[in-house]
Amino acid sequence: MSISIKNEKEIELMRTAGQLLAKVHYELGREIKEGMTTKDIDRLGEEIIRSFGCVPNFLNYNGYPASICVSVNNEVVHGIPTDKRYLQNGDIVSLDAGLIYKGYHSDAARTHGVGEISAKAQRLIDVTKQSFFEGIKFAKPGNHLVDIARGIQTYAEKAGFSVVRDLVGHGIGTSLHEDPEIPNFVRRRRGAKLQKGMTLAIEPMINEGTYDVWWLEDDWTVVTRDGKLAAHYENTIAITEDGCEILTMLPEEK
Repeated sequence: MSISIKNEKEIELMRTAGQLLAKVHYELGREIKEGMTTKDIDRLGEEIIRSFGCVPNFLNYNGYPASICVSVNNEVVHGIPTDKRYLQNGDIVSLDAGLIYKGYHSDAARTHGVGEISAKAQRLIDVTKQSFFEGIKFAKPGNHLVDIARGIQTYAEKAGFSVVRDLVGHGIGTSLHEDPEIPNFVRRRRGAKLQKGMTLAIEPMINEGTYDVWWLEDDWTVVTRDGKLAAHYENTIAITEDGCEILTMLPEEK
């Protein structure tokens, strides 16, 4: 395993990449409404990314056919946008997106409600987001990856939800996926020791029911095995001298 440590110049480039991606998510979040297709979201997302002079890093990544992963209700991640899937009142939709700015990647995800959603669905979205923040409380030099994972898992499970085991977060930089893998649940090994200059994509994927998932026949879309709801929240962070900096959030989000 080779973990890339970024210098200040690289962190600054990733900070810009992150802020541009945060704007993409902000704009998409404002536009989501009943009657849109998932392809509408993808088209708009790609348009915004390219308007910044950036490249959508998901497009054609290992054959993925779109710029924005759009996952609805029981779809956990990697939903493929289509003109045949219309958003309906009460749906929840997870958007996972990334871009490349001057050779550096950013990666972030948000889950939104469409129209009026159930209290249970809103709580799942809220817990998923907060589990990220519970995890990064431990994202500081000297701690290990397992400390972040434990923070996420403990919070999510205490709230009555489950943490997906088959998918993990990752390092990020000049490649979309770098070492190390970052699970959202506790494994036997502590994982890498955190140090200043590490850049990581932390992304809790939380299910309403069981943590078991299936891959659909398209080989991309991951769905909950029991058909219940799933939510996803992700930010790219940088480990600092005494903690971490979230690179993919706008100031007004914090």
